[in-house]
Amino acid sequence: MDPDGKKQRPARLLAVAAAAAAIAAAAAPAFAETSGATGSSAPAAAGAVTSTGGGAMYVPPAGKARLVNGRAIAPADAPPEVRRVIAFANRIVSKPYRYGGGHRPFAKGLDRGYDCSGAVSYALFGGGFLDAPLDSGSLMRWGERGRGRWITVYAHRGHTFLVVAGLRFDTGYRDAEARAASRRLGLPRTGPRWSRKMRPTRGYVARHPAGF
Repeated sequence: MDPDGKKQRPARLLAVAAAAAAIAAAAAPAFAETSGATGSSAPAAAGAVTSTGGGAMYVPPAGKARLVNGRAIAPADAPPEVRRVIAFANRIVSKPYRYGGGHRPFAKGLDRGYDCSGAVSYALFGGGFLDAPLDSGSLMRWGERGRGRWITVYAHRGHTFLVVAGLRFDTGYRDAEARAASRRLGLPRTGPRWSRKMRPTRGYVARHPAGF
């Protein structure tokens, strides 16, 4: 009713509704632009920067691990899962290569030696990404396709290795620094070791754990 107690005419009601709709329509694009949303108003991930035009999200690069006396040291910004992968890999860098090694149940503790997939499996188990060892062929189908931000498994049917925070964890392709560290520390000539040097990846499938 109007201030005089008279009923409003239908024409006036329609005019008010039309004006409200126009205001809402004008405000909607501004909200979408300032929130950076594209069909969603969900907040961006921590540390990410979104384009105000609704473009792709920028994800800052992962930190780089350091290699000291044959063992990796996780970067300060590494998530807990990545730190545990590194810690478990460090546990077996003194082990020799042993075909089939590392493929018994994890609950039985450390094995006497490790082959390529046994070593990769044990490190991933440390991060909570595996509950049983896998061979290299199975690792070709494990996780998500492509390289990860923190962790990447490279696998083909004959070999597999792991890259974590920029360091390679591998039972082969030993570079001069890794060989020198093994001699200096009295480690076996074979077995899983860390390296700063990448190896050729032609013929390998790259996989990673979701979110890492």
